[in-house]
Amino acid sequence: MYQKKLIHFPLSIGYYDSFLDLIITLASGKISSYICIANVHMFIEAYNDKNFIQIIKKANIVTPDGMPLTWGLYLLNGIKQERVSGMDLLPDLLNVVIKNNLSVYFYGGSSALLDRTDIFLKDKFPLLKVAGFYSPPFRELTPEHNKQIIDEINFSNANIVFVILGCPKQEKWMGAMKGKINACMIGIGGALPVMVGLQKRAPKWMQKLGMEWFFRLCQEPRRLFRRYLITNTFFFYLLFKEFIKIRMFKLK
Repeated sequence: MYQKKLIHFPLSIGYYDSFLDLIITLASGKISSYICIANVHMFIEAYNDKNFIQIIKKANIVTPDGMPLTWGLYLLNGIKQERVSGMDLLPDLLNVVIKNNLSVYFYGGSSALLDRTDIFLKDKFPLLKVAGFYSPPFRELTPEHNKQIIDEINFSNANIVFVILGCPKQEKWMGAMKGKINACMIGIGGALPVMVGLQKRAPKWMQKLGMEWFFRLCQEPRRLFRRYLITNTFFFYLLFKEFIKIRMFKLK
């Protein structure tokens, strides 16, 4: 699997199943690593924050979650890359984890979300080995508290740590934990509430048209309106500007 830059942003390229295979390889070897599931929001966060883009660049895998990212890869680089969505990846990965006799840990989210997740997994994935759950407090953790968490996760012997802190907090946390937590970490953000039934997912036709963001906006307009208005508009502006730059260069 190789990476290709979309303007400034690195994206991993490959078939959907190859992402699953590489994650399982990292998890089986308990390699301290992390995976970013990238959408337009993450792209813009990385564009505006030099420190954050370095965290993305150091990730072992950066999946193209949002359809606009796959459109950008094709428009600017001529690469036909299928979408690797967190909402698809999470349940598919759990099935592969069970087949490979691995264990998972859930870090982040509210206690209510993790309780719901526990019930859901026991019902839908009864053979899944769950090494633990932890809902951190809504404050900055002390070094001592961080060490306790690291020790707890490592002691649990988890192969995969699913991180539910939201972008960019979860990516920053994973970047800081690489080399300390002996597992493959994956930032799954909003995929977990959808999987366990707390939120609905957009219908397939909206997913294919790249309109899943609009469906989420309708569900949470107050929280997401400003984000989508600014990030999506700015993303397409950057994409158009880069496209014009490439065309002008070819005409010289």
